Amino acid sequence: MSTEEKPAAPRSLAEALRARDDASLAALLRSRPDLITPVPTDLTQLATRAGTRASVLRALERLDRFALQTAEALAVAPDPASYDTVLGLIAGDAEDATVTAALPRAVATLREQALVWGEDDRLRLVRTARELLAPSPQHPSPTGLGPSVREATAGMSPGRIQEIVGTAGLPSTHDSVSAVTTLTDLFTDRKAMAALLEEAPKASLEVLSRLVWGPPYGQVTAEPAAHLRWLLDRGLLLPTTPGTVVLPREVALHLRAGRAHRAPEPLPPTVEPAATHNPQVVDATAAGQAYTALATVEELLKDWYEGGPAVLRAGGLSVRDLKRTAVALDVSEPVAAFWVELAYAAGLLAADGEADERYAATPAYDAWLERPPADRWTGLAEAWLVATRTPGLVGGRDAKERALSALGQGLDRSAAPEVRHRVLTLLAGLPAGAAPATESVLARLRWERPLRGPQQDGEDLRSRLARWTLSEAELLGVTGRGALSAHGRALLGTPPAEPGAPVSPAEPAAPAVTGHPSAPSGPGDKLPFHHHHHRPAAPAEPLSPAGLPGSPTHPAAPEQVAARIAAAARLLAPLLPEPLDHVLLQADLTAVAPGPLERPLADVLGVLADVESKGGATVYRFTPASVRRALDAGRTAADLHAFLTAHSRTPVPQPLAYLIDDVARKHGHLRVGAASAYVRCDDDSLLNEILADKRAGSLRLRRLAPTVLAAQCDPAGLLEGLRAMGYAPAAESAEGDVLITRADAHRTPPRTAPEPVPDGPPPPDATLLAAAVRAIRAGDLAATTPRKSTGAPLAGGELPRTSSADTLATMQAAVLTGDSVWIGYVNAEGAASQRVVAPTRVEGGFVTAYDHTAEEVRTYPLHRITGVAELADE
Repeated sequence: MSTEEKPAAPRSLAEALRARDDASLAALLRSRPDLITPVPTDLTQLATRAGTRASVLRALERLDRFALQTAEALAVAPDPASYDTVLGLIAGDAEDATVTAALPRAVATLREQALVWGEDDRLRLVRTARELLAPSPQHPSPTGLGPSVREATAGMSPGRIQEIVGTAGLPSTHDSVSAVTTLTDLFTDRKAMAALLEEAPKASLEVLSRLVWGPPYGQVTAEPAAHLRWLLDRGLLLPTTPGTVVLPREVALHLRAGRAHRAPEPLPPTVEPAATHNPQVVDATAAGQAYTALATVEELLKDWYEGGPAVLRAGGLSVRDLKRTAVALDVSEPVAAFWVELAYAAGLLAADGEADERYAATPAYDAWLERPPADRWTGLAEAWLVATRTPGLVGGRDAKERALSALGQGLDRSAAPEVRHRVLTLLAGLPAGAAPATESVLARLRWERPLRGPQQDGEDLRSRLARWTLSEAELLGVTGRGALSAHGRALLGTPPAEPGAPVSPAEPAAPAVTGHPSAPSGPGDKLPFHHHHHRPAAPAEPLSPAGLPGSPTHPAAPEQVAARIAAAARLLAPLLPEPLDHVLLQADLTAVAPGPLERPLADVLGVLADVESKGGATVYRFTPASVRRALDAGRTAADLHAFLTAHSRTPVPQPLAYLIDDVARKHGHLRVGAASAYVRCDDDSLLNEILADKRAGSLRLRRLAPTVLAAQCDPAGLLEGLRAMGYAPAAESAEGDVLITRADAHRTPPRTAPEPVPDGPPPPDATLLAAAVRAIRAGDLAATTPRKSTGAPLAGGELPRTSSADTLATMQAAVLTGDSVWIGYVNAEGAASQRVVAPTRVEGGFVTAYDHTAEEVRTYPLHRITGVAELADE
């Protein structure tokens, strides 16, 4: 009776990858997209690339804390190590049940990421990861463990090793290797070690307690004290360099009760709610802030209507201009930097590209103004979600100590979109109306990505990005009172939260693979490449950023993006205030707008009056200068009276009517034109008055005729000077017509919004993944297909080499017999590959064949085929 043979254990990472199915390979390429750029030719090349330092570092940075702790435990375990050995290092002698339940998921994650390979009885950490995580004097391990006894005694004399063995009460051996093994066995024997330490002086135990959790290195003098000599003589401390000793790893593990880490963290920290509000209040507050966001962006670009501040030579906005913008918007400078960067990210603001380069609104701003308010808000919010530019960095310094300015270079942080998505998703996991405690959000993020980003002011980049996300979301109206709003939840594409829903430390996700849809999730599914089915099932895994639909690491389809944007706009629209078509005129030359105004009314009122205060209601003040501004824009006094009568719920006050008529009567009485500049007036006595005024000295006026004065300045300067003296001159053209000086909008040429800077290669979509897996499989088939010997054996990956005559003869023979052959081929770009083909025709210097690698019929020039070999009969 025959029994099914068990597959041989893999001897390399390439063999382990070869044993995977297509779904598992696709999951690897999805989680590590750098492996697919470019697509590897076969699985051997994929394994080699997966073991490079840069790729392994990137993969380690994307591990959560417990998966990283598991990898660190493997780095200090024997190579290979059994699953039970790793469990002992993580759970310790007490065998923590939570760790025991969570470890299968961590090992499966490391396997899927190709950081660990092998069966459960022979787990191997890839060599590069072991080099990065194993303890060394230059790079201490996060475990706080030192070198093993074998590593620490590598340079020690055989005589000294035998002395240590004898002092420890062990029999002498014939060589150093067996002596080290005997000493290691002693240190790993719990009972024997306990008996040895019972004899230790109290001072010696105090030394061990100081070194046990790291760092494991200490300093000693040339003549150590007695309690140190006791430890050195028994190998409980081993010398590394003169004056330095180390606590051997095996001794530390005994003192730690077998644990590699002081505090294993198998479960993510819970995101704690700091306060809970009525969800309707949250939505209303967020909607009010959303409207404020729209008004602020409009006010910003209206302030830069005729051309904003100059672009610095190095790019960006000067500190002085940022301060002016902050004053104009009545906000702090960091908040002003946020609004400026938001408008830039949304494509509403850019440099105009002129010789005297300035910032101005783009043509897209005009189209944005015509959209409904809710749609305008979703445009801003979506731009914020995906932008890599980070306004929080403004005012800081880069690595070269150069100041970072708003709209300048150096503000891109690739992790920003991922952190924003993740923070908002954590908020979405709370009950409706619950605002999180900031520190609990930061603790969760640090658990999910413990290795991400350098430290600054004691805080890593992800933590700073998270703090900025919480404040920016409140400014933008994604959150209200710290809680995620309904329209913010819709923008993320997450389902509505139930009020009072329990706050769990981990959202349900695939038990084996962090955030990948190809991982098993049903109760009957098995962990990939895992054979300890008797172990407890893994706990629900925290949803990682890679699992968020529409997140930077898991891009959503365009129709999905459009659907969630439309849903957010639909929820927000009823909450935004309706624009008003009226104001309340008052006798003190002010107008009160009790709410947002319709755009035509707001535009005209913005020219006719100055904004005095903002808040729940906006107060406008009418002044001679503001009325003259409206007259300069082409309005007549009758137009202004009619406009105010039509849009005021109160009668037009007499002082305001008098002000308009008085300014209109004087407006245009003086005419200014270009000589270099001149001023003319039919009333020569008025010109005499101007000439006699001492304030006109800077204009350097002289009379050309009874009704004409010439000035040695340009018309704009002359207009400004006369207005400063209290007159109301009007500019005129060369034909003598009054020039209407509307505030024409300065626009940049068409500009596109800045592209986010990706964090490594873009995540592959399903089509690319399927094609890549197919190509790798086919290339691996060609590379591993048995073939007949062609003389000298070929090294792995080396192309066959045959003469042109032999190549042609072999191809012609294969056409006659219908056999497949193995060829080496170099394409027009010089890329070499191996292929298994079945030739069907050879003529004109070309071979037409069915390519098993590509699974299609192709034509190959004979001169690009490096060689050919027949396949083995098996």
